[in-house]
Amino acid sequence: MRSLIKIYHSFTQTRHSIKPTRLPLYIVHCTLYITILQSCNIAKHLPAGEKLYVGADFVLKTDSTVTKKEKDRLVSELQTLARPRPNSRIFGFPYKVGFYYFIGEPKKEKGFRAGLRRKFGEAPVLASARGLAANGQLMGNTLENEGYFGTTLQGDFVDVNSYQTKARYTIQVPQRYLIDSVSFIGDSTLVARAMFNTSPQSLLKAGNPFVLDVVKAEKERIGEAIKQRGFFYFLPDYVAVLTDTAVGNHKVRFYLAIKPDIPAAAKVPYYLRNIYIFPNYTLANARNDTNRAVAYQAPIPTAADSGLTNRPGKFYIVDSSRVYNPVLFEDVISLRPGRRYNSRAQDLSLSRLVNLGTFKYIRNRFEPVGRYGRDSALMDLNYYLTPLPKRSVRLELSGNSRSNNLAGTLLTLSYIDRNFLHRAEQLQVNTTAGIDLQVGAAGRGVTNYRYGIDATLSFPRLVSPFKIRYDRRQILPKTNLTVGYEILQRDSLYNLSSARASFGYAFRANSRVEHTILPFNINYVYLYNEQQKYIEGLTDPRTSQAYAKLLQPQLILSSIYTFNYNSDPQSRRRYTNRLTINAEPAGNLAGLLVKADSVGYKNIANVPFAQFFRFDLDTRHYFQLTPKLTWANRFFGGIGIPYGNINEMPFVRQYFVGGANSVRAFRPRAVGPGLYAPAPGTLFQDGGGDIKLEVNTELRAKLTSLIQVAAFVDAGNVWSYSSQSTYGVGSEFTKDFAKQLAIGGGIGLRIDLSYFLIRADLATPFSIPYLPEGERWVLNKINFRSRDWRRNNLVLNIAVGYPF
Repeated sequence: MRSLIKIYHSFTQTRHSIKPTRLPLYIVHCTLYITILQSCNIAKHLPAGEKLYVGADFVLKTDSTVTKKEKDRLVSELQTLARPRPNSRIFGFPYKVGFYYFIGEPKKEKGFRAGLRRKFGEAPVLASARGLAANGQLMGNTLENEGYFGTTLQGDFVDVNSYQTKARYTIQVPQRYLIDSVSFIGDSTLVARAMFNTSPQSLLKAGNPFVLDVVKAEKERIGEAIKQRGFFYFLPDYVAVLTDTAVGNHKVRFYLAIKPDIPAAAKVPYYLRNIYIFPNYTLANARNDTNRAVAYQAPIPTAADSGLTNRPGKFYIVDSSRVYNPVLFEDVISLRPGRRYNSRAQDLSLSRLVNLGTFKYIRNRFEPVGRYGRDSALMDLNYYLTPLPKRSVRLELSGNSRSNNLAGTLLTLSYIDRNFLHRAEQLQVNTTAGIDLQVGAAGRGVTNYRYGIDATLSFPRLVSPFKIRYDRRQILPKTNLTVGYEILQRDSLYNLSSARASFGYAFRANSRVEHTILPFNINYVYLYNEQQKYIEGLTDPRTSQAYAKLLQPQLILSSIYTFNYNSDPQSRRRYTNRLTINAEPAGNLAGLLVKADSVGYKNIANVPFAQFFRFDLDTRHYFQLTPKLTWANRFFGGIGIPYGNINEMPFVRQYFVGGANSVRAFRPRAVGPGLYAPAPGTLFQDGGGDIKLEVNTELRAKLTSLIQVAAFVDAGNVWSYSSQSTYGVGSEFTKDFAKQLAIGGGIGLRIDLSYFLIRADLATPFSIPYLPEGERWVLNKINFRSRDWRRNNLVLNIAVGYPF
């Protein structure tokens, strides 16, 4: 309290030297007095003999073999174990406890005061000797589990002031134990031999430190590996781990074996006899749906067909109405009758059934049916599949935001057929109508109306005129056939029509890596119904080149490859990342087959097709600094190389900078290319380029479960591949590209509504590339008091979802 009073007196003595502001000085006085009074209030209201707990300190006295990095890691880990958590603080003051006592004890449990106290207040966390002892035991056990055997720990309280105290733990950390050797021991039984065969993949390695969690993970690994070898009833707890620390020199030997008293069923591998599939199972009609008398044998290969076993297992499907083509289950079910049970194949089968999108509920049941030879057993497998409705219609009204700051609503009518060709093919037809308004365009935006229809037929397999080999141990690949047509009506300007079709494949290598290949992708775009304002723009020398870009129809015949990588979604690491790579060659095959006309252009149906190669990379990195503070970063780099029929990339394949998901200090698509400056009064700002570089960094702080704030800096620009473009000299990419970056920054407010996030970002330029060199940095011109400056330099972006 005394320190707060000193701060207040120091402030009052120097207040005359501070430049006057619009904030009345008495408000500052009141704020400081309230803070001082609340500090006294907390001390007065604490129970007699109790003190406020403010956290824990650690004093580690380590052996000389423990490095500084390891010591810092231990302190960080022990800090997370310390309980209880102290009260929230601002500048060292427990403000929520102050509110708790300031609001006072409510008379009613559900009254206004009680709600106010729960929302803004927080009961004081008091120091407890019992908590000190419990923490000491937990921390000591944690260090022992990490190989620091013989750790000693002492905890006590150290007063911070008259009413606050903290815990201090003094810990003697000895030399860490390392693994000397690992031995797998056992007899001649099948399960012991199966365990021994897993030894090359052991997680326990000589020279590594002893860590109990790794020992547990090793047991889990062995258990899973043995189940994959057919031992259906084997559990990780059946693995015995013996240790010997008498080796000396802080070393430990490991011995792994199968416990002698495990159940007999866990010692033998199981083979599958018959597999029964009930694809129309419902609880209401279970008797009919599971009647094996109406089952038919599916023409699916079994182990007997391959000569792998002399046991003729069979594949049965109970589907009297033949709703599903039995070949579907050949693709989806990895297990085969007559073969040994494999837990990984079973997990893969269940995952594939779920990802089909055809079945609502999936359940399986294994039935032991007797011995199979002297050292193995047989069982039947039953799959009970409850289908979703075959057809459904949905009407959806949604809000959306686009990369060019367009925000609006979209009405979608969808029709879905979940078993279109009887092999779980999914046909989805969408008809859409929407309106988009340009937010933050300073009155120069254009209202867009959209109308469209598209259809996608998705096959849960690879469809091809020739056989394509793929890893059948992975998630099922998908083949997608898409056609669509859209009309964009730009109010008072023109209508833009776009027809598209694509055929390609999507498949996952694992939970982190996904590949998409579109061998055939066609896009035809043309302009019609030009309005008077657009025609005037064609005659205006300031805008004629940019406006004329859309006049010529654009035909794109390309192939697209997309690679997506996400860090492990189950990982709790503080660092996560994403990587997306796109590659698109266009017009190559057509260029070889089509002859040039008299002027040198190659046309299809009198329309010149585009020839280019486009490549871009989008990488994002997220650092969880604290539970409520995240540092997010993005880098985007892309290049399009036009050749043959075109001098610059087609408009629909160009890159753009500016807007809610780009450099937020500039209006949508208003940056570049290069040094190009958008003409004043332009109705639509579409400064696209063939090359793009963009970097974004953002610090995100979570204040409550509902409200988040952010501070960010963005930089980027686009350039033409050569000076032979619409925008001419100054727009091309040169070695001075770094001096031409548009840079800006600002602050943001986000409201997290769980299902979606509403974002408002306020930004201002730091460097404007189209200004003369030497005048591009405008930090010294920032003047929040000037109305003209605010109107011309503050850009408000409102959008849905994070920018990256």
